[in-house]
Amino acid sequence: MEQARQEVEQARELIDDVLFLGELETGREVVSLGRTQAKPIVEEVVASFRERANHAEVELDVRSDGRAEVPLRPRMLRVVVENLLANAIRYAGPGTTCTIELTNPAEGPVLTISDNGKGVDASDLPRLFERFYRGDQARTSRGTGLGLAIVKHVITSAGGEVEAMSEPGRGLEIRARFPPLDRQVRLSRSGR
Repeated sequence: MEQARQEVEQARELIDDVLFLGELETGREVVSLGRTQAKPIVEEVVASFRERANHAEVELDVRSDGRAEVPLRPRMLRVVVENLLANAIRYAGPGTTCTIELTNPAEGPVLTISDNGKGVDASDLPRLFERFYRGDQARTSRGTGLGLAIVKHVITSAGGEVEAMSEPGRGLEIRARFPPLDRQVRLSRSGR
């Protein structure tokens, strides 16, 4: 019964993710509308993941600049942070630390989620943001294979960039860079 329940839950997650990604791609889900003070949203999401992280034996460390504003609606920022945190907690491994860092340099706000866990093989790294792609270690765990694809779509739709860096045994770092405030204003005025 428990295995059947888990399989139904995983199918539900997959359907939800596919539908959400479809909404994003058809433009029905507006990603970037105004600016959001990022720190409260990041801290709210981290608080909601603490129990899951404790169960997985992953410590969460938050470092955030209260001045950072990102060109995302609060819901879209929540989606990005939730997917990145879920990924780190699922794959970093017990006894690791996941650091959630929000900085506000002149080049534009940066959200970085990194861990000191197992890391990702070099052959898997270029494909992490592809839909349904699951590296060898990911194939043995739950997940839809869409979380990082959703993250990339949301961030690039808001004019940002996302990249992943890793070395096996040294963890994974995913960094989302958003345009600086003056560029965000220009993009919104031009209709993009």
